[in-house]
Amino acid sequence: MKFEVPVIGILRGVEGDFFGEVMQISFLAGLKAIEITMNTPEAEKIVREYRSAVPAGKLLGMGTICNLEEARRAVGAGAMFLVTPNLDTRVIEYAKAEGIPIVAGALTPTEVYTAWSAGADMVKVFPCGAMGGPKYIKDLLGPFDHLRLAAVGGVSLANLAEYFQAGAAAVGVSSSLFGAKALRERTLDQIGQNVKNFIEHCPVEKDRV
Repeated sequence: MKFEVPVIGILRGVEGDFFGEVMQISFLAGLKAIEITMNTPEAEKIVREYRSAVPAGKLLGMGTICNLEEARRAVGAGAMFLVTPNLDTRVIEYAKAEGIPIVAGALTPTEVYTAWSAGADMVKVFPCGAMGGPKYIKDLLGPFDHLRLAAVGGVSLANLAEYFQAGAAAVGVSSSLFGAKALRERTLDQIGQNVKNFIEHCPVEKDRV
């Protein structure tokens, strides 16, 4: 199955019960994929607990997968896709062998092409905002026009359209998607509205995985 998810929601440092509530309301609001970071306390336990509650056509993954050991733990917990902040071709090879989609982290042109050549489903350009944002995506796609790039770091509602106009295949978003205040105050209705608003402003097809 080709991994075609335009918006990946990123949650870090949230408690299990709250993660489950955010996951469900975000899926209802139109989000297709959500990741919990490996450095969240009890992240693997959270994935094990909520994996069976993921609706058909939705994806629960694990991010901040930095090495092969963490990749194995994430897959063992039931992660449906992996996201890394760094380039480790062993992690990409492992994910491919397991049949798990992987969005592999990279930054420089050499890293980006290496990640793609190793078999990444998408290459996570991170931290994208620090490198010029949409312009950097456009520049990378000059020589690498066949690559599928996911922009992460600095993506917001204000520049969302620019990223896709520049050629990004996807974006990874945290507080700009869910709402920092809504997450902090645990206002689920507002989180759902924030996600719905973000998805509605995503200028690509939203109903495919």
